[in-house]
Amino acid sequence: MKRYILYSAFSIYHFEASTWAHATHKHTYFEIIFVLRGHGNHHINGSTYSYGAGDVFLLGPEDYHHFTIEGLTEFSFIRFNESVQKHAQGEATWQAVITTLLTTSSQSRGSLVTDPLEKQKLNYLREVLEAENARQPAHYFEPMRDSLLRSMLLILARNLFQHPPSSPVVRDSVEAILLYIKQHIHQPALLSIDSLARVFHYSPAYISLYFKKHTGESLKQYITRHKIKLLEARLLYSSVSLAQLADEFGYTDESHLCKHFKKYTGYTPTSFRQGGEPAAALV
Repeated sequence: MKRYILYSAFSIYHFEASTWAHATHKHTYFEIIFVLRGHGNHHINGSTYSYGAGDVFLLGPEDYHHFTIEGLTEFSFIRFNESVQKHAQGEATWQAVITTLLTTSSQSRGSLVTDPLEKQKLNYLREVLEAENARQPAHYFEPMRDSLLRSMLLILARNLFQHPPSSPVVRDSVEAILLYIKQHIHQPALLSIDSLARVFHYSPAYISLYFKKHTGESLKQYITRHKIKLLEARLLYSSVSLAQLADEFGYTDESHLCKHFKKYTGYTPTSFRQGGEPAAALV
């Protein structure tokens, strides 16, 4: 399965399409998708949702999706990684909201916003953000961008937590497995094949085949990729020591962390923190 990479912290992709030109794919980033006009179906993690003007979707790095366009559609894709929120470190309320939002299984809701007024607010913020983005390098662009994006995410969080899923997360679905892995990424003992098989009531052999069939990669590859992505963000946008990171992510010690990180990225954690780039080896 193809994986798209965001080489900067943030980008906006605004376009029209009558046919969808991309195969089912994943990303290395988060993505807010605005449907400005048109209609069709959005296929996310094996589920299908109809879409129309005003719909808004939120996808995370390990969600896979594609569109079936039935009427000329205008999209705006706002793409970002965790680094655009680095200025918010230490703000407990905001951090709790953003962490919950970005680790909740929002994809099972389809479009996150149904209220016309909420859609209007989001669209206004999008228009301002696109206008500011087009003016780069404008003074104070980054704090302006981050404030607008923060407002969007807070509105999405408010709508996500006020409304039930349009289709609940089925316990034996791939989406449930993905969510479980995200929630327990710091507890490697809970993410072994045997442990996952027990939690989801599959045999170890079957859960491995089932996961690969629906995602295109093995459970081990997915877990490693997700952990490395989180480690990269922590190295670049925090001052946490390697010993603390090793403890946080369940490594035996700092040496174990360094060997594992270098194996999958080509960098030592220290050299990556000093100027490395996201791991091309994992694409």
